[in-house]
Amino acid sequence: MKKRIFLLTLITTFTGLNAAAAVIAVYHTSDVHGWYSARPALWDKENSTRTIGGFAALSDLLKKETTPYLLLDSGDMFQGTPEGILTKGMASIVLMNQLGYAAAVPGNHDYDYGEPSLKLMISSAAFPVLGANLYYKAGGAHADYLKPYTIIEKNGEKIAVLGLLGKHTATSTLPSNVKHLDFRDEAAETAKWLPEIKKLNPDAVIVIAHIGISEELSLKRVDISTWTFDPPPFGTLGVARAARGIDLVLGGHDHTALLKGYHDPVSGAWLGESGYGLSYVTRAEMNFDDATGKLRGIKVELVPLWTDRTGEDPAVLKTIAGFNAAVEREMGRVVGRAATDLDFSPEGLDSPIGDWGCDITRQAAGTELAFQNTKGIRAEIKKGEVRLRDLYQAVPFDNTIVTMRLNGAQLKRLMADNLYRGRTDMQVSGLRVEFRQAPDGSAADIRLTRDGREIEPADEFTVATNNYLAFGGDGGAVFNTGKDIKDTLLPVRDIMIKAFAAGPVTAPGTGRIRKIADKRSSP
Repeated sequence: MKKRIFLLTLITTFTGLNAAAAVIAVYHTSDVHGWYSARPALWDKENSTRTIGGFAALSDLLKKETTPYLLLDSGDMFQGTPEGILTKGMASIVLMNQLGYAAAVPGNHDYDYGEPSLKLMISSAAFPVLGANLYYKAGGAHADYLKPYTIIEKNGEKIAVLGLLGKHTATSTLPSNVKHLDFRDEAAETAKWLPEIKKLNPDAVIVIAHIGISEELSLKRVDISTWTFDPPPFGTLGVARAARGIDLVLGGHDHTALLKGYHDPVSGAWLGESGYGLSYVTRAEMNFDDATGKLRGIKVELVPLWTDRTGEDPAVLKTIAGFNAAVEREMGRVVGRAATDLDFSPEGLDSPIGDWGCDITRQAAGTELAFQNTKGIRAEIKKGEVRLRDLYQAVPFDNTIVTMRLNGAQLKRLMADNLYRGRTDMQVSGLRVEFRQAPDGSAADIRLTRDGREIEPADEFTVATNNYLAFGGDGGAVFNTGKDIKDTLLPVRDIMIKAFAAGPVTAPGTGRIRKIADKRSSP
């Protein structure tokens, strides 16, 4: 009898030791934007010819993972490449099913082809698509095609995952696509749903959201692990502090890559963001104490998907090749040549590709001025042979040209709305802009000139822009106040094709938007 008791005690002891350090890895992607395949890391000066990213690399990395894991995504799944655009996101769903995603949340660009298209994507997903803060304006019911949260059992632990769409989606996709939807405050909705989730006694709570910690960190790979943030909280930090009990918030939208995550000393939650284009994945390691069931700690790191380190899963490469073959028949068509690089502005002002795009828009529309949102240009066009694929990657959105009349006062307000921190969210043609950066980051002393003459408030001009800006998109509020608004239905991408067909394209000179020195800081 004593021997049996001793053996039972020994078994219990060793079982407890083995289970005392239950570990779950959480892998997170966001803002894939249809970049399914690896590509050279042109943005990394030290590794510009080294290939990075893609679902095949991610799949091989996961196959080598020895810890039980969850795979989550924070939205903007497909809009950005021909494979994503022409399949209207179905290629993303096929690949995400193949890799075994556990949950995802829609991004603003997942609504670019309207709600019915997104619903079709969701109906084909083998994982729940979440959105706790989405409601119908008529009647106020929660959107029935999104679950507020899901509970996932993994390695003996119960993990709750809450999903949040960005409130900005109302104007950061084509507004007409979502005019019937109510995107409610992310932090307030988190506080609303968390008590219900807590009643289910999860061992950890994760939030996946299509918002970031700060728009000022957009497009940056940055270590903020030692930073402090002054109240009031905003973005994912506001979500983390909305209610006690959130352990991990995984954000997106701003294309920020947090190298070591961020541990919020106020809420105790960890935050992560995974960059753009599936070049990186966030890995959060969650350690649990099985004796108490409590989460003991989290470690967050950003993992680059260098293909020479990860390898590439042959089965996933085969899936991608199927999409590529169907798309390449059209996208591989040569449309012309670029005599120079059409690239971005390192200072964040007007760029060669932005100036060129505005110039050909103004010419096609027959207007005096033209404007293009900077964020609507997603890739550079390099010198040499240009394929249709290059144009789709540079301008992935199916926008049309809209014309109207605006006066000088409206134009100045338009630029004030789109100049911040010494950078511009608006590209221009037909005028020049000078401004000074105020201490709070806004633009001051804005001066607009045309043909060397200062534009007066009452001066009126014909203007061309795209339908996203014209009908309520971010930064385009002034366009709603224009006169004689007309959608020409002429696709922006079509005028780019015609421009290349006419002969080699040369980048125009830049300097149309100029930041002037603060006189008070001059010696």
